Amino acid sequence: MDVTLLGTGDPAGLPRPDCPCAACAVAQGAGARAATSLLVDGALLFDLTPGAVFAAARAGHSLTGVRQVLLSHPHEGPAVEVPAGLPQPGRVPDGRELALLTGHRVRAVAMDAPGTGYAVTGPDGRRLLYLPPGGAPAGLEEPADRYDLVLADLVGRPDALARLRAVGAVGPATDVVAVHVGHDAPPGRELDRRLAAAGARAVPDGTTLAVGDGGEAPGVPRRTLVLGGARSGKSVEAERRLESFPDVLYVATGGSRGGDTEWAARVSAHRERRPGSWRTTETCDLVPLLAEDGPPLLVDCLSLWLTDVMDAVGAWDDAQWADGGERALRERVRELTAAVRATRRTVVAVSNEVGSGIVPATASGRRYRDELGRLNAAFAGECEQVVLVVAGQALVLRG
Repeated sequence: MDVTLLGTGDPAGLPRPDCPCAACAVAQGAGARAATSLLVDGALLFDLTPGAVFAAARAGHSLTGVRQVLLSHPHEGPAVEVPAGLPQPGRVPDGRELALLTGHRVRAVAMDAPGTGYAVTGPDGRRLLYLPPGGAPAGLEEPADRYDLVLADLVGRPDALARLRAVGAVGPATDVVAVHVGHDAPPGRELDRRLAAAGARAVPDGTTLAVGDGGEAPGVPRRTLVLGGARSGKSVEAERRLESFPDVLYVATGGSRGGDTEWAARVSAHRERRPGSWRTTETCDLVPLLAEDGPPLLVDCLSLWLTDVMDAVGAWDDAQWADGGERALRERVRELTAAVRATRRTVVAVSNEVGSGIVPATASGRRYRDELGRLNAAFAGECEQVVLVVAGQALVLRG
């Protein structure tokens, strides 16, 4: 089963007329996207959009063999004259299945928002799932049959991918492709980078995908370190990397700090950003968590872990530091990095990058700065990907 993407943009397309935003400004040439429309094996068309006939011709296809036109959007779409020979667009009721003479079977998938999703099984048994903009599947049952290709609004609804992964409908071999891409998506290569972190990709308009061939979707790095300064956006970057995965365990190393209202406000802001399916544990005992099997870990952050360890070994007192404190700290760091190297879990860790700032005025401050630099370097050495966040922009240092 082959799928040709006649368009990959949101209903308004990209760029939007007269829009001065950065995403629209760089969406030129091959980066421009028409409203999303799919042609399956030349026989089945999802979402008849303006210019679909010409888009098909540019991709080397004709719409003369189309036997069924189905709509996915919450509304009937823009007023489009149906080309001669094409059947009138329609919609399959939720839960119903449509069988075509071509051997394709199409089942309407219930969504948690207006619109219709479609699961298509081809004559060869390959399966694809196409979701409308702004929608995620509702009422999924576990275990679910795995899809070979998923086409969804991954920018607007990354949780749709998390739901599919939770029930086994998306696995490591599933090709996950972003559609309905609009000007709310990050511009240029940033979109590709964010999708790659979720094990997904974007493709240009006119691309033909062979369902079940595995595609070119990147593998998700098992270990990632996200560095950044204060308020750089490093925690947001780390959370974004796991928002398309279910059952994430958020490891908060800072504790609750009872009575500190400023800290409580920061903790509350973090919690509000996280998906409701995530769990939270407050601990600095990271080695056992890394040794266990389980869902992805998001550790926020290593700098507070280091503070806790330096407290435990007496690193702030020069005499204790010289009398075994330094050796004890080095051993704790070795234990942590060894656990990171051996872990089978997906791990995203956050840490502060403090070495480029003002030199601390106290000896203990300089000691902390130096040890954090050493910890970051040792942890990064065990990671497939290392990212530095500056002004909310992620710079990939490794991977």
